[in-house]
Amino acid sequence: MATSGATTPHVTWNEANARRLIRQGLARPARSSPAEMAVAMLGAHAQVLSAAELSLALRLENAPTRQAVREALWTDRTLVKTFGPRGTVHLLPAADLPLWTGALSAIPAGPRPMPAGQGMTEEQTDQVVAAIGEALDGAALTVDELTDEIMARTGSWAGDRVMEAFQDKWPRWRQVMHTAAHRGVLAFGPNRGRKVTFTGPGVTPMAGPVALAELVHRYLYAYGPAGPQHFAKWLAAPKGWAGDLFAALADEGRIEEVASVGERAWVAAGDTEFPAAPPRGVRLLPYFDAFVIASQPRERLFPGAAYGRALSGGQAGNYPVVLADGVVAGVWHQRRAGKRIAVTVEPIGAALDSAEARGELAEQAERVGEILEGKVELTVGKVTVGPHA
Repeated sequence: MATSGATTPHVTWNEANARRLIRQGLARPARSSPAEMAVAMLGAHAQVLSAAELSLALRLENAPTRQAVREALWTDRTLVKTFGPRGTVHLLPAADLPLWTGALSAIPAGPRPMPAGQGMTEEQTDQVVAAIGEALDGAALTVDELTDEIMARTGSWAGDRVMEAFQDKWPRWRQVMHTAAHRGVLAFGPNRGRKVTFTGPGVTPMAGPVALAELVHRYLYAYGPAGPQHFAKWLAAPKGWAGDLFAALADEGRIEEVASVGERAWVAAGDTEFPAAPPRGVRLLPYFDAFVIASQPRERLFPGAAYGRALSGGQAGNYPVVLADGVVAGVWHQRRAGKRIAVTVEPIGAALDSAEARGELAEQAERVGEILEGKVELTVGKVTVGPHA
């Protein structure tokens, strides 16, 4: 439990970290569904879909393989693949799309520097978003099909191939694809063969102020104590705006201040109970796992040599990491060939040296293989590939 000082309660790193792990199914797997876990995590980063499948399934007691996540996404439709925090692809709970679209569309848009002749005005952005909404209403279209539909409604300028992208050029309209998702008119549909499709999620965004207040509450419940600067970093939003938002919510009594690891931080109002026992156990987390991205302060999660080895220019998520007792103690990499999955773990420091830790590491590697429906061969040694390889 948090201890009380003269002015504000004090929360230790171990207390905060242990509570985050418990609430995210990382202390022990939770008896919940993929969609319910996506609520607890505030979405699973899905730029690499297999990483999102692993992020969700490893937290679930009743999800023996990634198939449970795939069924939630494409069969039950309790998950939606769309553009979430930071404009990156996420798996979000379908039931929460009004909240997410309401909040994300209410974040002030920062400057979008584009070379001369490549950008779009606010009016053009609104035209494209409206065209996307019309084209995807009850339909699932490939990028090329959607491009044709947008140009038919707006003009050929929307399809001009001006955006540099992977040794190719994308049509102009794609620079506001995440904006369309945040306004509730675009999400990913099932692949058509090897082609990605997009569809209309059929959602009406929640009112912005209501959605933002709820998102702050959920963020602090999952990752608090945290400050507005942490919330802003997680969303890729302006720090000043986040500071004003936290101040307003504090004035309304919806969040309360605590002292945590030498910083001013906040928790949801009344949410001041923390576990006494420090975190224990070994976990293998994939690329861009939500816990790694959102937990702050990052220097505590990546202590000592882990900060330089497991981060990429200070950015979390580019390396899959090994957690030992709640902090990063290694990086790992998998290479698949058929059903065989070669997993290499590179320890950082001595946390993985004991026989107990090595036994847990082997168990967790086996669990990764089970989820990904393959047979793991574990090697402890140097990871020679670079970030996001």
